[in-house]
Amino acid sequence: MNHDLRRAMTYFFRACLLKCPECGKKPVFIPLLRVRSLRDYFTPLDGCPRCGYAYERETGYFLLSIWAINYGGGSLLGIAIYCFLEFFYQLSLPMLLVSVITPVVLFNFLFARHSKSLFLALDHYFDPHTKPDSGNDDGGNVKEPPKNPPPTAPHPTPPREPMALR
Repeated sequence: MNHDLRRAMTYFFRACLLKCPECGKKPVFIPLLRVRSLRDYFTPLDGCPRCGYAYERETGYFLLSIWAINYGGGSLLGIAIYCFLEFFYQLSLPMLLVSVITPVVLFNFLFARHSKSLFLALDHYFDPHTKPDSGNDDGGNVKEPPKNPPPTAPHPTPPREPMALR
């Protein structure tokens, strides 16, 4: 099997299990039994405690996952349900709306974690932020050394007192 296809399938299966795309051992989200609020359910952890892979790199990182993967999947599901019901059953408009909207809303709620995990795996596949290295048990990847922090501006000198007039 092609190495890139094997790597893509590995990331895909790790995303389906909601595991870290880098090491595949630790979860991306808080386990369901420890979820205490909707924020806990929808927000991923800061990073993998095992390998240190950062899950959310910047503010708004997961917007594409919500719009493209989650809402896109929900829309396709809604269209498929509508076409099936319209073709095989003659339902009234209110019954048709309830029959289509209810599963789509439920799907979007339950699939939100997986859409973020799939987006994380896709991003890691195309832009891994790691260097390949053989002979390592971390999936063949080693973290890049940290970059130097950006230089800071020197502290400004305090303004001078104006000279007194004579």
